Amino acid sequence: MTERRIIPLAVAPAAGQAPGELPERAQLTSPPPLALYVHYPWCVKKCPYCDFNSHAQRGGEIPEAAYIDALLADLESALPQVWGRRVHSIFFGGGTPSLMSAQGLDRLLTGIRTLLPLDPLAEVTLEANPGTVEAGRFRDYRAAGVNRLSLGIQSFDDRQLAQLGRIHGGDEARRAIDTALAHFERVNLDLMYALPRQTLAEALADLDTALGFGVTHLSCYHLTLEPNTPFAHNPPPLPDDDLSADMQEAIEARLAGAGFRHYETSAFAKPGQECRHNLNYWTFGDYLGIGAGAHGKLSSHEGIVREMRHKHPTRYLDGAQRREFVQERREVGVAELPFEFMMNALRLTGGFPRRLFAERTGLPFAAIEAELIEARRRGLVETDGEEIRPTEQGRRFLNDLLTLFLRD
Repeated sequence: MTERRIIPLAVAPAAGQAPGELPERAQLTSPPPLALYVHYPWCVKKCPYCDFNSHAQRGGEIPEAAYIDALLADLESALPQVWGRRVHSIFFGGGTPSLMSAQGLDRLLTGIRTLLPLDPLAEVTLEANPGTVEAGRFRDYRAAGVNRLSLGIQSFDDRQLAQLGRIHGGDEARRAIDTALAHFERVNLDLMYALPRQTLAEALADLDTALGFGVTHLSCYHLTLEPNTPFAHNPPPLPDDDLSADMQEAIEARLAGAGFRHYETSAFAKPGQECRHNLNYWTFGDYLGIGAGAHGKLSSHEGIVREMRHKHPTRYLDGAQRREFVQERREVGVAELPFEFMMNALRLTGGFPRRLFAERTGLPFAAIEAELIEARRRGLVETDGEEIRPTEQGRRFLNDLLTLFLRD
């Protein structure tokens, strides 16, 4: 076995700058890759565990045409911030974007292509709920330019799906996957584990059912009780921490045995099938977010800014009449950048090359030298040549690891 040599982390600080001291401003030499996120805020029914910006239809009609008009106006108003930059991926999230008509999605994608230079090989992902699947609609989505589908399966167990408030059953989930695979080469399935009264055998049964379809990407999430959700106010009986940890370890082992690479905290993929849009988030790339409540992060020679659009759909549509889309906009301070970068990059199980920190933050690598040395001393990160990655312990205690990079 070849011995791994640990490379010292120390690098020389800039002239006149003490080790670990941050410069007054970040100095980006070039902007990172750019992605586009489009938020569709409506769903058929709000699930009791969900804290996303989603709003149930409640029997009313979705103002699809007006919302698409607003999205395109939002994009047009943001063009000066991304002028001349090519978009490498588009992600339609929600809510339930698969409630959008195929004609509406085609009009929206046509407008996006008109306003922005889109990479010819761009990944275009749409989230879909199995309860809204129609074969004809999926075929038309594919024709409009969607080339990756993400299905929110969560479970194949009817009892669990009912407890989670999902609008589909297990058979409907299976049919949705068959339909998706008939029209898309790249299909991602979302599963949840540590569900109410779930056993280890039940969690693995869900996973085995998903693997049986031959998909090449799976996202496996631990059910968490998010603040201000019905589950938080009235918690269901969940597996204890030991059983939840057993589920996580068993799921990771089963997926590794099936040839999946655990490339991010909750994401597993066959080689080459990783979600490029999400990889851009985790490597601290840029993304323009349009739509109700959409978040964005954009870099320029003047620094890095974060934005959020008006959150409620009605407020967003009202703002569109005045071309006022942004509710919050702030510059990310230099002292925040190490934590912001690490909060994303350390989700990647393979870690990141050390050069990426300077490229994406505009700060010298010396800015995080002391913190990385401490993290390595605690067994939370390891280095191998130019790569920095969390250890298994670092992944298990990611919050503790990230806390090292918080600054006053």
